[in-house]
Amino acid sequence: MRKLTYFIACSIDGFIGDPDGDASSMFGFVDNDYLEFLKSEYPETIAVLGREALGLQDSPSRHFDTLVQGRASYQLALDAGITSPYGHLREYVASRTLEKSPDAGVEIIADDLVGRVRALKAEDRELDIYLCGGSRIAGELLDEIDELVIKTYPQVYGSGMPMFGSGFAVTDFTLEWVRTFDNGVLVRKYSRKR
Repeated sequence: MRKLTYFIACSIDGFIGDPDGDASSMFGFVDNDYLEFLKSEYPETIAVLGREALGLQDSPSRHFDTLVQGRASYQLALDAGITSPYGHLREYVASRTLEKSPDAGVEIIADDLVGRVRALKAEDRELDIYLCGGSRIAGELLDEIDELVIKTYPQVYGSGMPMFGSGFAVTDFTLEWVRTFDNGVLVRKYSRKR
C-alpha cells in the first residue's frame, strides 16, 4: 500500500498561509543550504519552473510519483499561466468548481476525494503520493495521511490558513526525524501512529 504524505510549509504557529492563503513571506528563508536539502532529498516537490531554474529537469523522483492538491493551490499556478505545475508527476486537483481540466496531464477529482485517494494508495507502484495542499483537502484527508513532512519557517502568523481545515480531532503521529538549518527553518517527518 502506498503512503499519502502531507509535505507542507507552515509558520511556527501552524499556518500554511495568511487569511487569503498567501505564504510568500516564507520564501525569504529558502537559502542555499536549505535549497540543497530540498534538491537532494525531495527534488520532485519543486514545481516545474523551479526545477528548470535549478537544472533539475532530469532529476529522478525519490519519494513521490503522484501529486494531489486543492483548487486554491492549483490556482496559484493557473494565475501564473501554468496549467501543469508538477508535470514530472501524475497530477490530481481536488475541485468542485473546475468543470474541465485546463491540461491533459491534470485530472480533476470533483467528488469522493477520499475514495479516489484510497484507490491511488492501493495502486501497485513503487513511489508514494505527495499531498501538496491545501488546508481543506488536508482536513478532508486526515484519516488517509500516513506521513507528515512539515517545513516550519521561523515566523508567527497569528491567524491565517491552518494546516488542517477540519473540525477538532486528535490524531497521533510519531516523530521520525528532525533537520534544522542555520536560517531557522526546521523540517520534521512524522509517521501516523498505528
